Amino acid sequence: MELSEKVKSITPSQTIEITNAARKLREEGVDIISLSAGEPDFNTPTEVIEAAHQAALDGHTKYTASTGIPELRQAIAKKMRDDNQLDYSPEEIYVGNGAKQVLYNIFLATLNPGDEVLLPSPYWVSYGEQIKMVGAEPVTIQTGEENGFKLTPEQLKAHITEKTKMIVLNSPNNPTGTVYSKEDLQKLADVLEHTDIIVVVDEIYEILTYGTDHVSIASLGDKIKSQSIIVNGFSKSHAMTGWRVGYACGPANLITALGSLTSQSTTSVASVSQYAAISAYNMDSEYRKDYVQIFQNRRDNAYEKITGLPYVRCLKPDGAFYLFPYMREAAVKCGYDSVDSFVKAILAETYVAIVPGSAFGSEDYARVSYSVDQAHLNEAMDRIKEFIDKKTKA
Repeated sequence: MELSEKVKSITPSQTIEITNAARKLREEGVDIISLSAGEPDFNTPTEVIEAAHQAALDGHTKYTASTGIPELRQAIAKKMRDDNQLDYSPEEIYVGNGAKQVLYNIFLATLNPGDEVLLPSPYWVSYGEQIKMVGAEPVTIQTGEENGFKLTPEQLKAHITEKTKMIVLNSPNNPTGTVYSKEDLQKLADVLEHTDIIVVVDEIYEILTYGTDHVSIASLGDKIKSQSIIVNGFSKSHAMTGWRVGYACGPANLITALGSLTSQSTTSVASVSQYAAISAYNMDSEYRKDYVQIFQNRRDNAYEKITGLPYVRCLKPDGAFYLFPYMREAAVKCGYDSVDSFVKAILAETYVAIVPGSAFGSEDYARVSYSVDQAHLNEAMDRIKEFIDKKTKA
């Protein structure tokens, strides 16, 4: 069957491709360790599963409002007040099928062909593809280790043109783990407030910060809030990747538009998933504290291991659950002309899956997820070290 030109132009998600390849090898009996997945390795909390079960028993199994059930939108509004010091009414909140669909619908609702979207790099794999899918143009701004992979106000100013419609900010960042401080965000807000640029803020890793606080740029003043659309969800914070519940907070007319898009595409989020999400936001703070501590311990261990690899360097991340090491030197020392080919060889010879940085706009790096238990992480790092040692001594 002949496919559309638009679909043929889409680059498949490398993270999902590698994760699926690792899963296939595991099903074939290969002792593979995947450090490619962008999801927690825990099961969804029991309370959340029970809430979904009860919702189904109570008959909450029908279509819901395309913007989300009122009870969930109210729970999100409360969370935004309590955690982010931001006031949104339920009418300013949209619930979609995961943050990924929420982002796509935002792009579809706000961008026209030819609009430019500023995208600090390294960036999550799907931003650029989704932007191109709606006919707009991603404009990447390369950040570097010297600034902690943070966009500077000078870089921002230099890339704004008359075609700039939007910027996408992601903190904590996937893939680098970078967390923007209040001061960092204020400097960017000082530039953006003199424009009408839409600020899409992906905060899906919000709770996963280590020794630093998460700050939403929308909390820095009425003007920047009026320009901002906050995107978040339950996948990373409550190990609910398969439940597909994300949300956006923003102007009421945008929320209505997002609901209209959903009404003509997926109708709504699964009803029981929405009731499960309410339960997630009603959980006590001890869950969150313990959850974050587990990932902080893993971060510390993973950082120690990765910086012990020959010819590899890495900044210590402040959030999310990824390391983003520079691996170009290691690749060359091992006889490979790119990190892409180096990563493929690691998978083929050691059965450890990581994601090449080219997927995130930074070809000399690789993303390593530490959303696995420490025993498997240690084993994976040992295998990679043995691989490098063998190749460099050959």
